Amino acid sequence: MKTIEGHLAKITQMIENDVYCMNVLQQTTAVKNAIAGVETLLLDDHLHSCVIKDVKAGKKKALDELVNLFQKVNK
Repeated sequence: MKTIEGHLAKITQMIENDVYCMNVLQQTTAVKNAIAGVETLLLDDHLHSCVIKDVKAGKKKALDELVNLFQKVNK
């Protein structure tokens, strides 16, 4: 998250200093990739902890949440 914060601060500074647009876009791409990495880590942790626990307990909630998330991502 600190890396993402650093990239965002850099983007703000670049925009304020009227840096060449392509260079700013390279930084925004880096932020998107870093956020995707955080999302992957969060999902992995969730699947290996909460979802497994709920499925073993016979709770359907965790699976429903995953389906809803998948639907939102694929709109």
